[in-house]
Amino acid sequence: MENPYARKKQPELVRRALLDRAAELAVEQGLAAVTVQAVADAAGVTKGGFMHHFPSKQALIDAVFRELLDTLDRDLDARIEADPEPDGAFTRAYLGSVLDMAPGASGGPWAALYVSMLTDPDLRALWAGWFEARIERHRATDDDVRLAAVRAAADGIWLADLTGTALDKRADLHALLLDMTRPHSRAQAGSGRRPVPGTRPARP
Repeated sequence: MENPYARKKQPELVRRALLDRAAELAVEQGLAAVTVQAVADAAGVTKGGFMHHFPSKQALIDAVFRELLDTLDRDLDARIEADPEPDGAFTRAYLGSVLDMAPGASGGPWAALYVSMLTDPDLRALWAGWFEARIERHRATDDDVRLAAVRAAADGIWLADLTGTALDKRADLHALLLDMTRPHSRAQAGSGRRPVPGTRPARP
């Protein structure tokens, strides 16, 4: 049977197949399973075909991770666009996206790839560069210490989910963090008053 990727003038199909198969292997079996031979076999190409598109396993993993960051970018941008309040919108989008990556949620399977950056210095560098660029992009709306605290807390929730650590009152925690992103909540904190989650201050 003719290999569908062996036909000429289809290099993008080959590259796409390699990326997809590498992502599937990483999600299903872990990053250690992503070898040149395994990905080439899964994509139905030769090692030479693999090396034509990616000079090494690391180059392929980096490309997969960059695609995930692109997907995260699109998700965050869609959430921000749907948020009627610009102030803190990026932090709310980040919090929501992180919670959606929890195991069992719609984005759960991809967490296996994101967690790989904890042990891979190249992926950590990619993540750091991406995150710093997003923070700079939203500095006008999200440059606040309480918003930074919410983002740090979101990272903690994400890590707890990945390690299987149970979080009591998860919905209440989400509501509290979400409330901390609201302008009225941060204004009360600055005046020494503690806001009650889910409430707004009375109008004068």
